[in-house]
Amino acid sequence: MQLSSLPLAPSPTLPLSSKQGRVYLIAAALLWSLSGIVIKSPVIQVIPLEDRSLVLACYRALFAAVGLLPFVAWRRVRLTPRLMPSVVSFAVMNLLFVSAFTRTTAGAASCLQYTSTAWVFLFGWLALKERIHRGNIVALVCAGCGIAWILFSEQNDQHADGNLFALGSGVAYAGVILSLRWLRDEDAAWVTVLNHAFSGLVVLPFVLPRHIELTALQWSLVALLGVFQMGLPYVLAARGVAVLSVQESALLVLLEPILVPLWAWLCWGEHVGWPTLIGGSLIIGGLAVRYAVWPDRAQTPP
Repeated sequence: MQLSSLPLAPSPTLPLSSKQGRVYLIAAALLWSLSGIVIKSPVIQVIPLEDRSLVLACYRALFAAVGLLPFVAWRRVRLTPRLMPSVVSFAVMNLLFVSAFTRTTAGAASCLQYTSTAWVFLFGWLALKERIHRGNIVALVCAGCGIAWILFSEQNDQHADGNLFALGSGVAYAGVILSLRWLRDEDAAWVTVLNHAFSGLVVLPFVLPRHIELTALQWSLVALLGVFQMGLPYVLAARGVAVLSVQESALLVLLEPILVPLWAWLCWGEHVGWPTLIGGSLIIGGLAVRYAVWPDRAQTPP
């Protein structure tokens, strides 16, 4: 499937099916996973560590916002207080995740961010009154075991700060997923543009005084990272979450932390330890059991 063939603005007359929603979320997870290729590339790694997280958090978000402007259905655009939790959660997640990614391994950063799944289940049950189905619980337990295995097996003082940033980004990411579900009646591209624009502008005052100079290739990679790895997948995710429960949405995007270390290993030779492999197998196994045993428990929410 070509991504260009996927409509970016939801249509009130052509609602998505649950199957289409899953395709959108899987596509989003695949695109998100490309962060392991770009951020761990030698071209980006030469940016000083103390500047790298701020540069990426700021400019990739701004590039994403600008790149998605043509896809906004401007007739449906509106500014309401309901958007505030979304933009705040997204800004916090963006900065914490990039900080984690530059300070720990790609696999650890991605897997620890997905502690968000547990928060999504809890907050979805409390705030959205979504029933927690048995199959989702099985998948959540397997995912929790996999993430815990990675966390406790790869304890390293050198990566301690990065791991803490990743855990914090997981809480913020849960807020993003819940906000996308709550804002399902808004234009997906508009919500995505607003989230990224706010996120980038919040960090911009901290970046400009540093007078960081990037090469043309570095600017190109940051732009690519923003538009195709960050902006587009959030539009796809917003469309998928609109027709699926937050529980199933949170489980499907668990494909990302499996793929991130794989790409980093294939492209740049970053070591993938047994803890990541075992933890990833638990996550994938839980998803396989969930869809094999309870295929009809993923109903479109009301």
